Amino acid sequence: MAFDLPPLPYDYDALEPVIDAETMRFHHDKHHKAYTDKLNEGVEKDAALQGKSIEDILGMISSQPPLVRNNGGGYWNHDFFWKSMKKGGGQPTGKLAEAIARDLGGLDQLKEQFNAKGVGQFGSGWAWLIADASGTLKVTSTPNQDNPLMDAVADRGTPLLGNDVWEHAYYLTYRNDRAAYLKAWWDVVDWDIVGQRYEAVAG
Repeated sequence: MAFDLPPLPYDYDALEPVIDAETMRFHHDKHHKAYTDKLNEGVEKDAALQGKSIEDILGMISSQPPLVRNNGGGYWNHDFFWKSMKKGGGQPTGKLAEAIARDLGGLDQLKEQFNAKGVGQFGSGWAWLIADASGTLKVTSTPNQDNPLMDAVADRGTPLLGNDVWEHAYYLTYRNDRAAYLKAWWDVVDWDIVGQRYEAVAG
């Protein structure tokens, strides 16, 4: 196996009531595991992919079949997603807070733009906060399991924060109310890790 299913960094119920334990269990143990298994199937079929990091694979995804694109994205996106959250959330501070104010007009404006991208994503997909090549913050979205590391997406950059707006991420608690899920989700965003990601890009 080229890639292992990364463990959750907390208990299944750690993010309740924002994300319930049953959703977390199915999302990680079933969905994320399926992306991992199918990514490995795709890598096994192509010797040129074997030994490459997932980031290297995503950077050349335009040349890959749907099996690798969809499941490679699903594998990376979910690991990134789990690590973006914690009980109690917090607030952006330091350089990240300054960048949010400079580029997006402040935290409230970031949330408004991000939630609009999430609600407006037709069908399944993701909403993202990224830093582009110049270090400027932008809010974007991608369909399916695409992400801003892929050479096939319009808005490329370094992901700092991402939220899964596939129905399996929220349906048990929020039913079809994606907007309510997006609004509640900010309570579990781990701004410390988002800040570390930004400083790794901005220096």
